[in-house]
Amino acid sequence: MAVALPEVVEELLSEMAAAVRDSARMPSEARRWHQIPLDRNVSQLGHELLSRGSYLVLVPDELLLSLEFVFGSSAIQALDLVDRESVTLISSPSGRRVYQVLGSSGKTYTCLASCHYCSCPAFSFSVLRKSDSLLCKHLLAIYLSQLLRNCQQLHVSDKQLTDLLMEDTRRIKGAAGTWTSKTEA
Repeated sequence: MAVALPEVVEELLSEMAAAVRDSARMPSEARRWHQIPLDRNVSQLGHELLSRGSYLVLVPDELLLSLEFVFGSSAIQALDLVDRESVTLISSPSGRRVYQVLGSSGKTYTCLASCHYCSCPAFSFSVLRKSDSLLCKHLLAIYLSQLLRNCQQLHVSDKQLTDLLMEDTRRIKGAAGTWTSKTEA
């Protein structure tokens, strides 16, 4: 059973995907012209993207503002991860798929987009425990990299994928045991 994102998130990502598809159909001259901000009310997020030469400038500013409104600072952090090509889809011959995201801290987090899970501490705390966020920045980066077609691909054997997941599970259990023993003291 696939877990669905909230409707507002699904709709926002769908609108962004449509904007990217529409901009891909534009002639290259029109795309260059479209990247020039025409008014002074471009959001801070838009200015950051323009200053980096990001391909995301082809997404209308109102959609970027909506993304920022729904996800707060996680939106900017997720877009930065996408710009740095930090998202990798790892797939095996049996069809299993996991994502790894190289976080801004330099740590790699394993994510399961099919059930909206990330191995990062922010997901455990902000999404699961406090329920004050819909997604962590790593999961948001996965969804954005999919719609922007900016996701690295890695094909591995079923055994390699199993080993990767087992290693990640041991790491998470070890960290959880450390956290539990600290909180019980």
